[in-house]
Amino acid sequence: MTNYTILSKVNNDSIIEWDQLIKEPPYNEIDVLRTLDQIREESHDLSHQAIGNLHVLLVYHRLMRHKQSDNLSEKLLDKAAQYDEQLPTLTEIQSVMHYHRIKNELMNLTVSEWSIRETDFDQAKKKKMSEWLEQINRFNDFVESYEANDSSSKSELGFLYRDLTHKLSELKTLLEDSYELLQNKRTGMPTKSINQTIKQVSVLLDQFIDAFPKGFGHEIRQSPLQKLEEMVGLNQVKTYMNQYYHYLKYQQDRKSIGFQMVDEPGLHMIITGNPGTGKTTIARLLAEIYHELGLLESKEVIEVNRSHLVGSYVGQSEENTMNYIREAVGGVLFIDEAYSLKREDASGGDYGQAVIDTLVSAMTSGEYANKFAVILAGYPEEMRHFLWSNPGLRSRFPEQNSISLPDFKMEELLEIAEATALDNDYFFTETALNHFYGLIERAKVDDTFGNARTVRDLVMKAIFKKGSMISVESDDHWLDHMRIESKDLAVMSDDKEDVPPMEQLEQLIGLNNIKQEVKKLSSFVQIQQSRKDQGHPMVPIQLHAVFSGNPGTGKTTVAKIYSKMLKECGLLKRGHFVLASRSDLVAGYVGQTAIKTKNKIREALGGVLFIDEAYSLYRGENDFGKEAIDTLVDEMTKHNDNLVVILAGYKQDMKRFIDSNPGLSSRFKKYFEFQDYAQDELLDMTHYHVQNYNYQLTDDAVHYLYSQYSGGSVNGNGRFVVNLVEEAIQYQALRVIESNEEKEMTKLSAEDVKKAWETVKGDNS
Repeated sequence: MTNYTILSKVNNDSIIEWDQLIKEPPYNEIDVLRTLDQIREESHDLSHQAIGNLHVLLVYHRLMRHKQSDNLSEKLLDKAAQYDEQLPTLTEIQSVMHYHRIKNELMNLTVSEWSIRETDFDQAKKKKMSEWLEQINRFNDFVESYEANDSSSKSELGFLYRDLTHKLSELKTLLEDSYELLQNKRTGMPTKSINQTIKQVSVLLDQFIDAFPKGFGHEIRQSPLQKLEEMVGLNQVKTYMNQYYHYLKYQQDRKSIGFQMVDEPGLHMIITGNPGTGKTTIARLLAEIYHELGLLESKEVIEVNRSHLVGSYVGQSEENTMNYIREAVGGVLFIDEAYSLKREDASGGDYGQAVIDTLVSAMTSGEYANKFAVILAGYPEEMRHFLWSNPGLRSRFPEQNSISLPDFKMEELLEIAEATALDNDYFFTETALNHFYGLIERAKVDDTFGNARTVRDLVMKAIFKKGSMISVESDDHWLDHMRIESKDLAVMSDDKEDVPPMEQLEQLIGLNNIKQEVKKLSSFVQIQQSRKDQGHPMVPIQLHAVFSGNPGTGKTTVAKIYSKMLKECGLLKRGHFVLASRSDLVAGYVGQTAIKTKNKIREALGGVLFIDEAYSLYRGENDFGKEAIDTLVDEMTKHNDNLVVILAGYKQDMKRFIDSNPGLSSRFKKYFEFQDYAQDELLDMTHYHVQNYNYQLTDDAVHYLYSQYSGGSVNGNGRFVVNLVEEAIQYQALRVIESNEEKEMTKLSAEDVKKAWETVKGDNS
């Protein structure tokens, strides 16, 4: 995202030239808000007239959204008057706001339906006039309570309203006089004059409503295609829906002149797409299209999923399905996540197939055939498998009756974010919108990303965070409670580590060669990121690594720090750590290993997948582990920018393992060799763990350990030390209890350590 100053887009001429509400607004609401926000902070050359008009323009946009005035709109107009009280748009919009509520009340007068016939009985005439007078009096009562001052009478709306009320008053007098005539059983009722006056009132009412800016007159009824057109993105879907609409209408027109279609495609539809791409919305628009064209009696959509349809005993699924089909007759039955009706691992106790069979039967035969439309929706891949496994169902959905909804592009997601904020009377500053871009990027880790749904959730989370930290004060500027700034989004970022990853690494005992390698890689990553920000080409970064070394040398600990470091550098979105072994990846029968491996990889997307004892994956060509390796290599390529894999194990075993597969050897170029700890390092680790539990080693215990550590390599390294300390503490507890020497509770003696050594060494031998 690129920063730009909104003030550079705004100029005096374009604002001042907007001098009538019927003219196209020069700027959208968000641009106006950002401009007014920046005017508070920065120098500018906008005139008072332009700034006043900006306030009016903002009120105009608010009225178009909310369809009614509010306290903020009144304050904004007062502010506009302070800058220039002679603004033409100010007078006009004050008039619109004044008469808008009156217009809504006038809409309750059903004048266009009023008419009296000479042949009507007197009682019928009296009843009509009584009802009309009641409506007129109700309107007059409202006007009397609302219209204390009419400062807008010189506007076009004011002149039209004056003519309208004058004529309405004339009509009222006519009706009252006529009613009295009939009441007294006298003749001479001016029926023709009443009807003419009614017609004049109706014409004036239409003129008055038409004088409002577009959007303030009659509520504009949008067609399904117009609603679709207003949705963000979905260009290919919009094209298809337009073509589909015109095809259906064309076939309807052909039928009207006598043509027949034997092989009609039907109205049943498949809608596929990832979460938050608009599947339910499109289904509702389809229902409106079918109803508008007369293909269905109703535009109602009955929305169900597996939980509504599948029962828990024989016959219940069929009954549930038929109940919803009956409810959907004349309209649409929408089944979300339809693929869940048929589960691959379903046992005999799963009744999803009964739902499918019942649905197919009702769609094609019996009393409900062709009386309702079925729309199935779900994720693309799952729906493809589902339909191919159900030929009877698939045949009811022609290939052309399929809509595939794409994931939203980043600019579309940002547009949705801004619209969501504005719907709730908030707006993003330009820098905050750039920051929000990063939040979306971090959320787009795998195919569970909810597109528009996730973006709306993020916006509402930002609004919640802002609202939880501020309060409304009397001297606050109104913009303070609409603006979403970068600081409001910063609190939504993941919590920072108390100790930076590189410091955590430095605090580890030993591992000097590893620390140097990680520092080198960290420096390289930081420089490459800086070069990227400055527009320079980036040198490819190889992040997958092989950690080789004996048990207890710190491989897992360093891998966790490595994942945090990569997130801090911005190379991983989540930076979480997923530990796996052969049992997490390899299954016991054909076809399941790839699924199991993919699931573990999906869990690790955006972070680090650490495979311990990775060499155990390969036990020969006929072993299922080979499938896990092939899947791993394939997925690493597919998610190259969103996954780091670390393979760990004994040095020689890992070398043979990597060399055995060209796919592995080409993807793992970074090797970290974890060496066994020296005697001083082992002693330091022992002191660290002992002190961590608030114990101390006696001098004799220290001498004993030093001599033992000097005697040769310890099988287990750091792991051995942890086990040793825990055993020594247990032996110390036993000694203290038996000797009743509670003053020794914090001391670990040579005796305690020696017994622990023999126990742990025996366990490891």
